[in-house]
Amino acid sequence: MKVTVVGLGKIGLPLAVQFAASGAHVFGADVSDSVVEQVNRGSEPFPGEADLDARLSEVVASGRLVATTDTAEAVSESDVVVVVVPLFVDDEARPDFGWMDSATDDIGRGLRRENNTLVVYETTLPVGTTRTRWKPRLEEVSGLVEGEDFHLVFSPERVLTGRVFADLRKYPKLIGGLGDEGTQRAKSFYEQVLQFDERPDLPRGNGVWDLGSAEAAEFAKLAETTYRDVNIGLANQFGKFAAANGIDVHQVIEASNSQPFSHIHSPGIAVGGHCIPVYPRLYLWNDPDATVVREARAANAGMPAYTVGLAVDALGGSLSGKRVAVLGAAYRGSVKETAFSGVFATVDAIRSAGGDALVHDPMYSDEELSSFGWSPYTFGEQVDVVVVQADHPEYREIGKDEVPGVALVVDGRRVLDRSRFDGVPVLVVGEGARR
Repeated sequence: MKVTVVGLGKIGLPLAVQFAASGAHVFGADVSDSVVEQVNRGSEPFPGEADLDARLSEVVASGRLVATTDTAEAVSESDVVVVVVPLFVDDEARPDFGWMDSATDDIGRGLRRENNTLVVYETTLPVGTTRTRWKPRLEEVSGLVEGEDFHLVFSPERVLTGRVFADLRKYPKLIGGLGDEGTQRAKSFYEQVLQFDERPDLPRGNGVWDLGSAEAAEFAKLAETTYRDVNIGLANQFGKFAAANGIDVHQVIEASNSQPFSHIHSPGIAVGGHCIPVYPRLYLWNDPDATVVREARAANAGMPAYTVGLAVDALGGSLSGKRVAVLGAAYRGSVKETAFSGVFATVDAIRSAGGDALVHDPMYSDEELSSFGWSPYTFGEQVDVVVVQADHPEYREIGKDEVPGVALVVDGRRVLDRSRFDGVPVLVVGEGARR
C-alpha cells in the first residue's frame, strides 16, 4: 500500500512515520524544501515529539518513508492520501483556506482514475467543508467523479503535540465518508496502520468508529474542542468570583468533581495552541447564534489582561517603572510552540499598564525570544514582578533567589512552589485571600 501524507508538520510527520512503521510505503509531501531535506536525512525538523527522532530515522533508513515537494507526483502513485495541512482563522473568525486550497489543487492534479484513490482530510474543518468545498474542487481539478473514480472521507486528528504516538493508540479513530465504499476503505486503512489500546470504558471499544457522514465527523472534532473552551471559560468565571469573595476556587472544583457528573476544568491565564482557541471559531462560522460559545471564547481571551490586572491592583493601579518577568512564551508547558499563546496578550497588558515586560522560556534562546519583539529575561537579573504564563516543569523549582528583588508574583498556572517565595506575596488565578 502506498500512502501520501500531505503536510509534514507536528501532526503530519508523526502520522507519516506511524503509517510507514505499520508497513505502508509513505510519501511525505511538504512545500518546505528544508523540511523535506531534513526528513530525507532521517532528522526531525522540530523538537519535542516523544519517540519521533528514533522512529523517523528507522523508517527513512528502511526506505518506507520518502519526503518530496512534488505533491501531485506522489499522489499519482498512491492508493491513499491523508491531508494534514494547516487551516488558519483570522481575527473575525473567518477560515483562511489558502494553504488547504493549494494543497487540494495539487492533490487533484495527481489523482488517477486507475488508482481509485482514497483521500482523507484530517485537518479540523467547519461542518460541511469536505462535501461542499473539497469534493467539487477535487472533481474540477482532476476531471474525475467522487464515489466512482476516487473516494473522499473526513477523519479528524485527535492528538496533542508531544504525545502523538501515545494518543493515536489511546483514542478511537473517527471517520465519516461521502459514500459507503469510501467509508469502508477508510476503516480498513486505519485498521491496518493504527494500533489501539484496550479501552473497556468505551461503549464501542477502542478502534475505528464510523460516524455515518463526513459532517458528523467534522462536528465531533469541533464539539470536543469547543466543549473544552466553554468549560475553561466557566472555570475562569468561577475563578474570578471566588477570588473576589475570598474563596479558593481550586478547592471548590476539586470538591465538585468528586462526584461523577461534574468535570470542571481549571482556570488560568490563557488558552492557547492551534486547537482550543481556534476550533470554537470554526464552529461559530456555521452557528453564529451560539452565544454560549461566543461568550466563553471572549472570556478566555480576556484572561491575560485580567491576570496582569491582579498585579496592577496589588501595586496601586500601575506598573509604571516596574520590570515584569513573564515566565513562559509557549502556549503550554514542555511544548515549543507559541501559536495563540497567552504571552502576546500578557506582554501587551503589561506594557499598557506602564511596565517593562521581559520574557523567559527554557525552550527558547534569547535570540528566538528577541525575534518576537520581546526583551529576554535571564534568571538572576533584578525584577520587580513575576507573571507565570506557561506551566513548564522547570518553574516548579524556582524561588525568590532566581528572581532577585521580586516584590510580587502572579502565578497564572498554579505551578510555583510558594514555599520558595517566603515573604513575597504570591497571587494565584482563582484564589482569594487565605485565612
